[in-house]
Amino acid sequence: MATTRIETDSLGSVELPSNVYYGVHTARAASNFPITGMLLRDYPELIQSLGMVKKAAALTNIELGELDQRIGQAILRACDRLIAGEANDQFIVDMLQGGAGTSTNMNANEVIANIALRELQKPAGQYDVVNPNDHVNLSQSTNDVYPTAARLTMVRACPALIAELLALKAAFLGKAAEFHDVIKVGRTQLMDAVPMRLGHEFRAFGVTIGEDADRLTEVANLLREVNLGGTAIGTGLNTPDGYTKTVIEHLSKISGERMIGAGDLIEATSDMGAFITFSGVLKRVAVKLSKICNDLRLLNSGPRAGFGEIRLPAVQAGSSIMPGKVNPVMPEVINQIAYQVIGNDLTVTMAGEAGQLQLNAMEPVIVLNILQSMRMLTRGMKVLREKCVVGIEADAERCKHLLEHSLVAVTAINPYVGYSTASEVAKEALKTGKSLRAVVLDRGLMSELQLNEAFSTENLLGQVARKRIEV
Repeated sequence: MATTRIETDSLGSVELPSNVYYGVHTARAASNFPITGMLLRDYPELIQSLGMVKKAAALTNIELGELDQRIGQAILRACDRLIAGEANDQFIVDMLQGGAGTSTNMNANEVIANIALRELQKPAGQYDVVNPNDHVNLSQSTNDVYPTAARLTMVRACPALIAELLALKAAFLGKAAEFHDVIKVGRTQLMDAVPMRLGHEFRAFGVTIGEDADRLTEVANLLREVNLGGTAIGTGLNTPDGYTKTVIEHLSKISGERMIGAGDLIEATSDMGAFITFSGVLKRVAVKLSKICNDLRLLNSGPRAGFGEIRLPAVQAGSSIMPGKVNPVMPEVINQIAYQVIGNDLTVTMAGEAGQLQLNAMEPVIVLNILQSMRMLTRGMKVLREKCVVGIEADAERCKHLLEHSLVAVTAINPYVGYSTASEVAKEALKTGKSLRAVVLDRGLMSELQLNEAFSTENLLGQVARKRIEV
């Protein structure tokens, strides 16, 4: 049995292994674009979406009488195999490629065609029976298939991202309840400010993360509008009457996601607005996560020469030279994920701006960066929650010690002595090492009763309206 086969295109002939399902176009693309090392097969969710789009197109072409039933059914079975993940290893093209995604579309066309040929008990490459272009790509263009598959992939990946976001929110809120009774120094600009509950600090983490669940749902809905049926530039060239409406209906049923046809297919073919908006919200999530992780690292710093108000779980040794050192590696990796997502968003922005006339040829870098951001955020939030947040412990004694030796309570005497006098009290306490209470009493500025009221926990935390006691 021959171990290779020859396929020919307009540029000439290429020798391929006889047992592969991809064809000449895919082989050329794999040779032309050895760029990132991240191949289509590394993003099986995109391959699955391509299979769904191709299946919807085949169903529509059969229904409208454009595709022979026998060939069409073989293509449908091949698409089902793609959707089931049976041919992921055949997608060997780099995610970053010239040609506005043509190589990705042709990789799918060739794999589906050759699997269909196997279904018909024909050898791979016998394209007079099932042709990648004439049959699998019938009524389609890369310019409507590729962005539709990309949008569908992002819509389908969004629930997992939102689920991890909400799980992380819940973990922070759980810690908020656990730490409710721990009173600590609140800080602004890294300087002592006013007292607060550690629980409130963690509740704020949960609330700010939770806000973006709704934002992600909203912007993901923008991605549901697709240009499928527009073919090359949105005019619908080479599609039969009724194709656009029918193919999107089939795609919605196959994917289980409500997809919508764009009102203006020409505009939708060149516009990257939804991608840019969606990427912007991913950046927003990343920035918030990074800020929270900066805070966790500060609060955990020490263990003896830093804040030391919380203890992050120790997940691995921190140094090859310093025995016993443990680093905050989980927040650190989230910081790095955030930097990558922020950079990805800039790439998406520049690529979105780079479109020319009726098409944006930079779609592959947009797709790669958004899918990478979604994947990194989803996985990152999971490990942050499981390996860090749920195991955080409060050092209540350390919080109490820092609070008692700080000057944060000085703000509470403002209503009694005025800002200027309170400032003098703080300076004297800092210089002499005396407590605020001692300085106030020595100066005869307030009574013991007034000091007790001003320095009560409820008053310091702003939990009750101040009822000023007159001397």
